[in-house]
This record gives sequence, structure tokens and C-alpha cells, in this order.
Amino acid sequence: MSTLTDMEILAQAIIFIFAGYDTTSSTLAFALHSQAAHPDIQKKLQEEIDVALPNKAPPNYDTVMEMEYLDMVLNETLRVYPIGIRLERVCKQDVEIDGVLVPKGSIVNVPVYALHHDPKFSKDNKGSNNPYVYMPFGNGPRNCTGMRFVLMNMKLALTKVLHNFSFQPCKETQIPLKLSQKPMFQPEKPILLKVGPQDATINGA
Repeated sequence: MSTLTDMEILAQAIIFIFAGYDTTSSTLAFALHSQAAHPDIQKKLQEEIDVALPNKAPPNYDTVMEMEYLDMVLNETLRVYPIGIRLERVCKQDVEIDGVLVPKGSIVNVPVYALHHDPKFSKDNKGSNNPYVYMPFGNGPRNCTGMRFVLMNMKLALTKVLHNFSFQPCKETQIPLKLSQKPMFQPEKPILLKVGPQDATINGA
């Protein structure tokens, strides 16, 4: 088994920080848009946060990682709006799948967004429990090395924000959200929401 060189370790450390910046902010924007569009879910999540962190206590790693509903909300956000809409892998040997030969060296595209939205794999289809259908960070030994770091940051950010603020649609909010046709997975227009204190009613536009 080969080991990483110092340069490869440095490269992984750098990409840990910079590759997760835009993807994390985009996912948080999608998550808050979803909360604004579904106030019942937002309220339930805020209740879980308030119980876990009474008296506006600051979030900590252990408490945040134990919040089950927060985990469900973030997982669903990543299903609907996956960080990578597709994955690419290189076939290391000739493989035949359902009578189709995939030669060694072929680049194989995994359509993550399509898999996440295929009704064949929805929760209503009882026979669709396939662990390789949900893969916002890829799967297997070559999945995203920053997955745990990114999930922790997202959970901490959502907890901190929803512990103190509530979100509602405004007249500029797109519902349903329209996605851009550009290569980067992002909304067609900037996400605009009303924001106010968590324990107060939001008034105005």
C-alpha cells in the first residue's frame, strides 16, 4: 500500500479548506430556502435546537452531532440539492454490466442529481433501499475526504443561525426554486428571504 508524499498531504489539507467554501455556503443557502418554504419543518428543527441548547447556549460538537432532526434536514437538503450533480471515475479493468462492456480506462459518469430525484428510488418505493443511490459526497474508498468536516460545519452553522433567527419567503423568493443551467450547481437567481428574531413574528417585506 503506497503512502502519501508531504506534497500530497499538503494538497489534501488545502483542498479541505478551499473546496468546501463555496459548496458549504451554497448548501446552507438551499437549506434556509427550504426552511422558509416549509415553516413547519423550520419550527420543528428550532424546537430540537432549543431543547438541546437551552437559554441560547452556544453550540458544541457533541450536542450538534447528536441532533437527529437536524441530521435528517441536512440529509434531505443534500438529496434535493447535491453538492456535485455528477461524479466521474476511471474504470480500472474491463467490466461487463447487464451485457454492456465497459473497457478499462473508460471514464464513467455517475448522475448523482438524477439518482437523487428518480421516483424509482423514492421513500414510497419499498423495494428501493439501495445504499448507492444517495451519494452527495460519493461513496466507497474514494468518496469526499472532507465529508465529515463539511457536515460538521454545516450543522454548526444551521444550529447557530436557526437558534437565533427565523426565515420566511418574501415577494422576491422563488418557490419552487429554479436552478441555473450553468455548469456550477446554483440557483437561477440569488436566494432572497425575510429574516427576523427566532422568537418573534417577521413583519414587512
